[in-house]
Amino acid sequence: MTHEKGSILQRLKCTSLVTRIIIGLVAGILLALFSPEAARSVSLLGNLFVSALKAVAPVLVFILVTSAIANHKQGERTHIRPILMLYLIGTFSAAVVAVLASSLFPSTLALDTAATGVAPPAGISEVLLTLLSSVVANPVKALMEANFIGILAWAIGLGIAIRHGSETTRNVFSDLSHGVSLIVKVVISFAPLGIFGLVASTLAESGLDALLGYLHLLVVLIGCMLFVAFVVNPLIVFWRIRRNPYPLVLTCLRESGITAFFTRSSAANIPVNLQLCEKLGLHEDTYSVSIPLGATINMAGAAITITVLTLAAVNTLGIAVDIPTAILLSIVASICACGASGVAGGSLLLIPLACSLFGIPSEVAMQVVAVGFIIGVLQDAAETALNSSTDVLFTAAACEANGDTLAQQQACQIG
Repeated sequence: MTHEKGSILQRLKCTSLVTRIIIGLVAGILLALFSPEAARSVSLLGNLFVSALKAVAPVLVFILVTSAIANHKQGERTHIRPILMLYLIGTFSAAVVAVLASSLFPSTLALDTAATGVAPPAGISEVLLTLLSSVVANPVKALMEANFIGILAWAIGLGIAIRHGSETTRNVFSDLSHGVSLIVKVVISFAPLGIFGLVASTLAESGLDALLGYLHLLVVLIGCMLFVAFVVNPLIVFWRIRRNPYPLVLTCLRESGITAFFTRSSAANIPVNLQLCEKLGLHEDTYSVSIPLGATINMAGAAITITVLTLAAVNTLGIAVDIPTAILLSIVASICACGASGVAGGSLLLIPLACSLFGIPSEVAMQVVAVGFIIGVLQDAAETALNSSTDVLFTAAACEANGDTLAQQQACQIG
């Protein structure tokens, strides 16, 4: 019997992480269906896993970015600018897709539930001011609150300063980055158990009944996200790398999107994305900056959520939308999405800002936010999966387009 247990554990150990995550996912669904009470009791596994990821992510980003910049050799290229361009193009394209989908398949809402205890930003200026305030935040406070804009700003500044220091100091940060990366690998190895706990407890608590009343809205939302993931993003990547983009797209969705779907946190998924970039052989100087930056501003899923829910409110109230207004909404949704992580409540609390374009009063807009919280179990999960997997996808595309992967560099050296 002991030998059989050892054999099963050995097989699981040799199985890929993605396969083990899928096993945990299926086990969580089965437990929730057949024993909801037991499923609620395993929520601790999911909470511990997400907490561990959230705890290690700020430290990992700070150390990695500082080390990458401090040890950056003169003449080595990074590709942050083209990656930023891809982030902006991807987010705006997602907003346009959401406008088109909402026009073809209009949704209506029963606006009879008031949202309380939340305060949306007063305007775009407030969103941008929040982001600027994050840049100059106290570094210790930024680490404690997982303020990645502040963490990036301090890491870049410290990294530049240490470049002019002694080689011993640079080596210390290099060793620290390897040490923190090792801790992250240990945390990620527990992903199957974490996913098992998250899926089981979420299904046992929420079930699917609460979502059926908003099925049409969910189909439009998730349909847009799937269209962006499998059509729009591959087209953008093909434009950059000029070859079949789907192997890379599917790899990013499988190894980043799945964990992001269940953790529902772009910040928590940063360690997963950094490990995937290393596995893809990307340049560390590039991905150590682009991944935490993407977790902050690359928000295609948030742009879709803001646009679809805003247009659902517009359609419910019978307000006409012309082409210039639709374009303006896409731009506003893109800007709001980039600032979503800097506002408490994420993308949902930026809906009133978009609604104000159509003269919809805040009281009505906050009812739309309440609907967003009801469907948040699936909406937020799909949104995070799209956002987070796209961070790696666009980073890999930019690196490959500029011949900056380990495989390409080795091929050049052999040649």
